Amino acid sequence: MSIDWTNFTPWASLSGGILLGVASALFILLNGRVLGISGILGGLLKPRSGDAGWRIAFLLGMLAAPLAYGLLAPEGFAQAPRIDAGYGAIVAAGLLVGLGTRYGSGCTSGHGVCGLSRLSPRSLVATLAFMGAGFVMVFVVRHVL
Repeated sequence: MSIDWTNFTPWASLSGGILLGVASALFILLNGRVLGISGILGGLLKPRSGDAGWRIAFLLGMLAAPLAYGLLAPEGFAQAPRIDAGYGAIVAAGLLVGLGTRYGSGCTSGHGVCGLSRLSPRSLVATLAFMGAGFVMVFVVRHVL
């Protein structure tokens, strides 16, 4: 195994992790809710009175942030990731992730970031399952297929 030094970004990854951790902590402290994207999006499917506004604002912020970054960041500062898959594979992957988040009662952000920080046993099992499935899939795709 070797490190792809060209795409190795420890400082960007560290700063992104810190931002995610601070945002998650503030969200739970200020709102009393876990910052899990699937739960936020899922709450829009059966909205409660007065509950949809913050969910829509959060999701719009998630869509607007990369656009704003693209406009404000210096040219060539960051490159878009290259995805070696067709649209069919991307759609299938998205549907499988959606199915997995419903089956696992949450997503990696809810379980992996917020649940683990609250020492939730259920989140530990879910995160181990997410990571294990990812490891197995990468191995199968790279070595078996």
